[in-house]
Amino acid sequence: MPDHHVLITGSTGKTGRRVADLLEARGLAVRRAGRSAPVRFDWTDPDTWAPALDGVTDAYLVYPDLGAPHGRQVLRAFADQAVRQGVERAVVISFPNTGGDSVDFAEVLASEQQLTDAGLGLSVLRLRWFSQNFSEDFLHPAVVAGELRLPAGQGQEAFVDADDIAEVAVACLTDPRHLGASYELTGPRLLSFDDVAAELSWATGRTITYTPVTVEAFVAHQIAQGVPMEWAQMLAGLYGDIASGALASVSLDVAEVLDTPARDFTDYAAAAAASGIWSSSNHSS
Repeated sequence: MPDHHVLITGSTGKTGRRVADLLEARGLAVRRAGRSAPVRFDWTDPDTWAPALDGVTDAYLVYPDLGAPHGRQVLRAFADQAVRQGVERAVVISFPNTGGDSVDFAEVLASEQQLTDAGLGLSVLRLRWFSQNFSEDFLHPAVVAGELRLPAGQGQEAFVDADDIAEVAVACLTDPRHLGASYELTGPRLLSFDDVAAELSWATGRTITYTPVTVEAFVAHQIAQGVPMEWAQMLAGLYGDIASGALASVSLDVAEVLDTPARDFTDYAAAAAASGIWSSSNHSS
């Protein structure tokens, strides 16, 4: 068995698949796991944990309910199982401390502590908004339509590229110097959504606008589009963190870990536009 055999949870997601690809390119054994992945793994079904962990030495953890009231118990049970089966190290995707209401940061820290208390060597990656949200996730249809109608006010965020996240994760999974570290991963500069619209307009050659809306209008529109109320309200809270200025900061952690500057949104937008992801024929992607 190779020195490292890495379990990737959320392996079909924006970061998970990138982490898996990078590890495999290095010749490491990777187990791609998830609800719809080659190896079935479901955080809500503990019976799927042991088979996924068999022979694993390291794990990349994307736990969607981190910070929820039941998160501590789930992560502790998983970590105990992992340590029993020989897992030594984990990288967990987590939240920054925004001081806002969208995430209970004390609960986030308590959940992370369950992993280390169980005996896992841990690196924590505190992620900000992904650039890829505009091309691979919930903001993609708005870019195609040409208008971002969001309750983010004039707040700013340092959008981080998922490729940078993946490279930092791989460094943490393969270099023991990162054990015990907590990194906040951002892009290299702050952008408002007006700035984002201008960047996307330049990259696509189309006019893309940003229209600030109220939380109430945003939630009502989301529900009218078939989005569950809980998800719509959660999204509104995340936009609220931007609007409040809670995310108006830039970290240098990407550059410090990778010894190269974090990828800029301009470069991301140019590459995404060149891929055709925002053409009308890709509206449903």
